[in-house]
Amino acid sequence: MPIVTFHLAEQSCSEADAAQLITDASELYSRVLSAPMERVRVFINYYPANALGVAGKPVTPGHKGAPFFEAIVLSGRPKEQRHELMLGFSRLVASALSVEQSVVRGRIIQIDPDDWSIGGIPAAEMRKQEITDRAAAAATN
Repeated sequence: MPIVTFHLAEQSCSEADAAQLITDASELYSRVLSAPMERVRVFINYYPANALGVAGKPVTPGHKGAPFFEAIVLSGRPKEQRHELMLGFSRLVASALSVEQSVVRGRIIQIDPDDWSIGGIPAAEMRKQEITDRAAAAATN
């Protein structure tokens, strides 16, 4: 289930930096959520400069753009895990683009397990005990 999408300006990082971002983001997600690596998905969407705006103005070609990420987790994940992911993804993007971390924006999207499917089956059914344990732990925090 762990999915993160990075929204970046075209040519804002090298292919090697993008590959490293994918690897590091996968490892971060797997470690923080204690999720098997095979569940992790990482996407990078690139946008042309004329399709991005910062401070009310389109960015110019070669600008690092407005780095933004969206990470999806099933509801019930502890706040500490979600915050660790936000900080970790921000650091990774800043490193990949060689920008200040303060320009990176991102969000964690919590999805109800009944609204997420794995092979067409709701996650609530596929991982019932895992989700129950996670929700119980979150309630005690």
